[in-house]
Amino acid sequence: MANVLNNERASAPLAERMRPATLDDFLGQEHIVGKGRLLRRAIEADRLGSCIFYGPPGVGKSTLARIIAHTTGSEFVSLNAVTSGVKEVRAVIETAKQARAYGKETFLLLDECHRWSKTQSDSILPAVEDGTIKLIGSTTENPMVAMTSAIVSRCRLFEFLPLTQQDIQTALLRAQQDKTRGYGQMDLEIRQDALEHIASWANGDVRCALNALELAVLTTKPDKTGKITVTLEIAEDSIQKRALRMDDSEYYDMLSAFCKSLRGSDSTAALFWFARMMVAGVDPRVPVRRMIAHASEDVGMANPSVLTQCVAAMQALNFNGMPEARLNIAQAIIALCESPKSNAVVLAVDAAFRDAERAQQQPVPAHLQDAHFKGAKEMKRGEGYQYPHDYPRHYIKQQYLPSELEGRQYYTPSDEGYEKKIREFRKYIGK
Repeated sequence: MANVLNNERASAPLAERMRPATLDDFLGQEHIVGKGRLLRRAIEADRLGSCIFYGPPGVGKSTLARIIAHTTGSEFVSLNAVTSGVKEVRAVIETAKQARAYGKETFLLLDECHRWSKTQSDSILPAVEDGTIKLIGSTTENPMVAMTSAIVSRCRLFEFLPLTQQDIQTALLRAQQDKTRGYGQMDLEIRQDALEHIASWANGDVRCALNALELAVLTTKPDKTGKITVTLEIAEDSIQKRALRMDDSEYYDMLSAFCKSLRGSDSTAALFWFARMMVAGVDPRVPVRRMIAHASEDVGMANPSVLTQCVAAMQALNFNGMPEARLNIAQAIIALCESPKSNAVVLAVDAAFRDAERAQQQPVPAHLQDAHFKGAKEMKRGEGYQYPHDYPRHYIKQQYLPSELEGRQYYTPSDEGYEKKIREFRKYIGK
């Protein structure tokens, strides 16, 4: 029987064979399972209750669930929400009750848990509440949106993040060196550029990376000495994607071209440089951060809604991830480029900072000082302040700057976009 199990294990895909078996071997997610972190402490103390792991595929959700069951010595049952129903849940609950009678806890890993209907979710609630079953839900969706509130409220949520390229490379090297589960018994070389290309292409999904390595190894003929060498060309062929090299200089040049295309109102060029960086494996947060800056630096009050578009693109990237979020990012890029431009905001804030550095000791005018404390009236704090909403157009001219800076103007609206309306209002109030 042992030989049969070993043979099954050996014939399993590389990604399955290389699943980490302990917390120390687990890659990534340092924010929740790093030394001293909450989830790790709960696992090691065997005090983990029901929880939901959510995040992109291939980042270790199911693997960590299996590690938990092994670490705590509990029974472990796995179901998939697509193929299971109330009948299967009841069978698991009954088995868990019997195990509990002998002092054995039961963890139920429910893959794609967002697929369960309300009826299916309700069928497990009593068992979760009384501790008969400790549920570990695994999903690529946001559970707060995609799952019933009854289940979510009874579980602790843990967000899993995409693995870094360094994490992926570590996993590939482990597979190369492991003599029991990987390719450690064969003479295998993985060239560094091939390693980096697979890690970049995997986009945070270690399963994809290991599948690519397995295909490369299995389809590469050994040389006369029996050595298998995975070159960049073989890696490209295995995943059908050509590597685009980018050194530090090229990276900054492309980012510069992207930023200048935004400022120059060329949406075609900006979209191209964005796509070029994504294909080369640049973190998408980098160009989006620049877009948020440019929304105020190059558009500003000429079209204030552009800043909202860019911040929404960053939120979409954090919420949906790539490749879905590229649509939201592209929309924001187009909005930035096609909007009227004004750098009045950046000129205004730069001028304000220059004056602030020179006039640090200037006192606040008495009528603007805080008067919300006992004795303020006797000190004449706030005396003479005129409340703007008591006057036409909710405006009354009065001193707001320190006396040394009285009359200074930092912001000068242009004739572009919404800034035309600002100029009209300023003219009306005589500013």
